[in-house]
Amino acid sequence: MNRPLMHAPSWIQRNFPGLLLTAGIAAVALMLGHWLPLVGGPVFGIVLGILLKNLIAPSSRFDEGIRFGGKQVLQWSIIALGFGLSLTEVLKTGMESLSVTLVTMTVAFLSAWLLGRWLRVEGKMTVLIGVGTAICGGSAIAAVTPILKPDDHDTAFSISTIFLFNLVAVLLFPLLGHLLNMSDQGFGLWAGTAINDTSSVVAAGYAYSDLAGGYATIVKLTRSTLIIPICLVLTVVMATIAKRRSAGTVGASGFKLGAIFPWFILWFLVASGLRTAGLVPEAALPVLHMLAEVLIVFALSAIGLSANLRRMAATGIRPIALGLGVWVAVATSSLIVQYFIGQL
Repeated sequence: MNRPLMHAPSWIQRNFPGLLLTAGIAAVALMLGHWLPLVGGPVFGIVLGILLKNLIAPSSRFDEGIRFGGKQVLQWSIIALGFGLSLTEVLKTGMESLSVTLVTMTVAFLSAWLLGRWLRVEGKMTVLIGVGTAICGGSAIAAVTPILKPDDHDTAFSISTIFLFNLVAVLLFPLLGHLLNMSDQGFGLWAGTAINDTSSVVAAGYAYSDLAGGYATIVKLTRSTLIIPICLVLTVVMATIAKRRSAGTVGASGFKLGAIFPWFILWFLVASGLRTAGLVPEAALPVLHMLAEVLIVFALSAIGLSANLRRMAATGIRPIALGLGVWVAVATSSLIVQYFIGQL
């Protein structure tokens, strides 16, 4: 037997259980989302995933497929969304949201530093929570970890803390948006600048409305690209500290542009450019829109299946208090800036 062919199905064998479980949850979430559009499939997907994970606790053989669904499929869903958006509108929205994004990023880092000192949270964990809240949650934490070189438990605690507030945001933001009578654009800008992970931004945005979801996605992708200058700054800071301590150049070798660049954003722009250039047939647009919806719900179901509430509870009160304080400061500052520039 041809040996390479023996290895061909290995990926399927590893991932199939988790993908099948996720697909089942996503199918139920899609049906519930069409039945209760005010809640929406994305929110149902993440909630059902959390319930199954923490009430039944699927075995470890499901893990690889769940991880693939939560990361790769989410990126594919963002690319599929690009086919429904004009590149001109994408660039316009990105520039319009940049001022609010820069304010909320500044607030995130300042509040993390002040609250971290007050709560006596260890310095690297403070930076991790600040970066995760300011930019893109777990992805940002993963990007700066090789630069900061924190202890493993600091990284795990930071990601768990950020993820906790992502879940809260998915459920709370749409309700608050309706209470505040926010416009679709206003809510999209708020969600895109104040919620951490891309997945949670997409879930909250589309739970509010399709228009808010599209706007929030563009704002969030613009914000995600700022991880590059942040990593550059942290590299210089860590190298300077290491030099002063005569410990070589720790941190300077941790930054690799290719490793941290969110490449799916580039493909999102390509998809949007194809739509703008008229290279995507009009008849294909409804199919692509439906595909994006299915992929989003699938990815969020997988992310829900990744939520270990017991592990989150074990992180301790101080990191959670720090994450809460920074998150509230960012969400509030975004609303204040929008109020003054008249975008609510």
